[in-house]
Amino acid sequence: MEQPNLIYIKSMSGGNQAFEQKLIGIIKQEFPKEVEIYLTNMSLKEYRKAADNVHKLKHKISILGLQKSYAIAQDYEKNLLEGSTILEADFSDIIRLIADFLETQ
Repeated sequence: MEQPNLIYIKSMSGGNQAFEQKLIGIIKQEFPKEVEIYLTNMSLKEYRKAADNVHKLKHKISILGLQKSYAIAQDYEKNLLEGSTILEADFSDIIRLIADFLETQ
């Protein structure tokens, strides 16, 4: 499985480490909250709301350089809008991967 990285963040920062740390801080603050809301919506079988949550999380997936995971999230978002949870396990793996990565930052 691909690994999260800071390549995109570093390319955006132009070497400004304060900017990099601020952006990483924002991601670390927002990510757990967004995941919690997503999990709540999934437990309530509110798949349209969960699709909105996945949509928001896709941006963080992209920022962390996870191209294949982004594609999975796109498909999963579409599936949720159709009432299907077929990629739920794959998306859960992506969430865990990101959470573990953010703990090291």
